[in-house]
Amino acid sequence: MPAALGGAPVFVQTANNQEKLDQWQQITEAEAEMAYQMTLRNELSGGTPTVRQFEALWRERFGCKFAITVINGTSALHSAMFGLGIGPGDEVIVPSYTWICSISPALMLMARPVFCEIDPETLMIDPEDARRRITDRTKAIVAVHLWGNVCNMDALIELSRETGVPILEDCAHAHGATYKDQPCGSIGQVGTWSLQGSKPVSGGEGGVVATNDVAIFERACLIGQVNRVAGLDLITDKYKHLQPLGLGIKFRAHPLGIGIATIQLEKLDQLNKNRRTYIQSVEDSLVNIPGVRPIGKYDGAQPAGFYGFSIHYEAQDLGGLPKEKFIDALQKEGLAAKSNPYPLLHQLSLFADGFDLFTEDRGPLCTPEMGGDYQGYRTGDFPVTESVVTQLIFLPVFSQPTKDAAAQVVAAIRKVSAYADRL
Repeated sequence: MPAALGGAPVFVQTANNQEKLDQWQQITEAEAEMAYQMTLRNELSGGTPTVRQFEALWRERFGCKFAITVINGTSALHSAMFGLGIGPGDEVIVPSYTWICSISPALMLMARPVFCEIDPETLMIDPEDARRRITDRTKAIVAVHLWGNVCNMDALIELSRETGVPILEDCAHAHGATYKDQPCGSIGQVGTWSLQGSKPVSGGEGGVVATNDVAIFERACLIGQVNRVAGLDLITDKYKHLQPLGLGIKFRAHPLGIGIATIQLEKLDQLNKNRRTYIQSVEDSLVNIPGVRPIGKYDGAQPAGFYGFSIHYEAQDLGGLPKEKFIDALQKEGLAAKSNPYPLLHQLSLFADGFDLFTEDRGPLCTPEMGGDYQGYRTGDFPVTESVVTQLIFLPVFSQPTKDAAAQVVAAIRKVSAYADRL
């Protein structure tokens, strides 16, 4: 039987042909022309007209009163956390299954991460486990819309109302996602996005902070918008006495990157439509294939961005076949499948063992041996998360797939499943 994507005999290594299945060109002449014209206009620094136009478009698109660009998604999270008043001695709850930048800015603010479990079906933060970890020092909960899927925002907003703990939405993977028709990033107290090179809306590097809370917004401007603050971004007079330098921290985005992102934003709806149609077609076809099933979604959730395309693997349905062998067979079929690419944060040495962050036994991760009270983490602390992430398979994401791309991907999966007893 020929390889589904490569035309070679079954389970013989073939070249990866998946690039033939995607016709999307991320960067086109339009982005190059934008950068060229901006350069001629000397729009090379600060809050230029193009930057301000992009921020206005972002506010309108994502339903927030206030939005400002920054140098990357990490600085967006840093600005948002500072906007929320996170500081020394505070705690920030975040799922262990996310990229490190969802929580690393808290360390720079002298706050401590408190990890929590995920929902094993959706891979999103488990609101009830987050509830159990709230203390009188909890300053925020980070709701990460991981891989473009959407958190249970009803449960999280109710938790916020009950406890007074604000929700920070990390939308780095989920540009254009919605929950019950409301844009993700506008549901919690503050939202952040990344415009890094591989993101659905890219500026090469860049980020956005958006909120409907003027107090959060002005603090976010204060920490990172040197020389943009002077009568331009602040809404009230609260920090007027600190203009124009704010706190002297510069997180300003590069205008050329924002110009490129402006063109990318125009393409977002088509990008999401293409990716959604392809992914939905693959997921619908998994129903009758033993050993695999789609990631769950909450009622009212409309994933978008689709930074990654994961599925559940169920070895018990295939005689206990290890996931690694299943993935290896998919790769031999020409399909660039892979295992989970993100480490669990609580298993990283930084968080598991602690770290003297600011030297001389100072910082939020100092253990008793370092003169602090940080207890660290160990494998087994989050059994649900630890189990589910070992049984994920990531399939390629196509932004402009050929007509038969989904069918070919499904054919490879179906074939490997059918031949599992030979592996």
